[in-house]
Amino acid sequence: FHGEWPMFVRSAGRHDYSLLPPSETLLDVLKKGGLDTISIGKISDIFAGRGVSESIHTKNNNEGMAALDEVANREFNGLCFANLVDFDMVYGHRRNVDGYAAALADFDRWLGGFMKKLGDGDVLIVTADHGCDPAYTRTTDHTREYVPLMIYGDKIAPINLGTRASFADIGATVAEWFGVKLDTKGESFAREVVR
Repeated sequence: FHGEWPMFVRSAGRHDYSLLPPSETLLDVLKKGGLDTISIGKISDIFAGRGVSESIHTKNNNEGMAALDEVANREFNGLCFANLVDFDMVYGHRRNVDGYAAALADFDRWLGGFMKKLGDGDVLIVTADHGCDPAYTRTTDHTREYVPLMIYGDKIAPINLGTRASFADIGATVAEWFGVKLDTKGESFAREVVR
């Protein structure tokens, strides 16, 4: 961290020092199944490096989006899992509404070009790991646990999945798409969204 409370900020070089996951994760079963598991941002830190075949560390959203562009421009077979940390670290927890809005506009501009890079059968999932309302001023903690879920691809039907029971549904869905067995309480929606 730099600065003094209440104006301190996290440094771009921060790391999450996580415990090993208590059971097999989606990354573990994909990697065991011979698939690529590419992490961008702090994903490798979150999983304590387990299940990751390639890690690309980034310091901000722009570096994360550039890394996603680079990975999309090459051939790989598996999952690329990215975290754009500025939404959480720089704007959400710091309750910076204007910065959050600008970061969303930057992401939206980038996203249109990225979607054009997807190949036949590729799927893009945009979601979050938790909610963090930048306008909520009573605390800097997470403010809600419902997260957005957008799925895009040439074989993805434009449907409303409604409110899902668990974030674990995404992992169950990805596991089904790749044909790997994942022990999860999540319910796959793979068949609902594929046209």
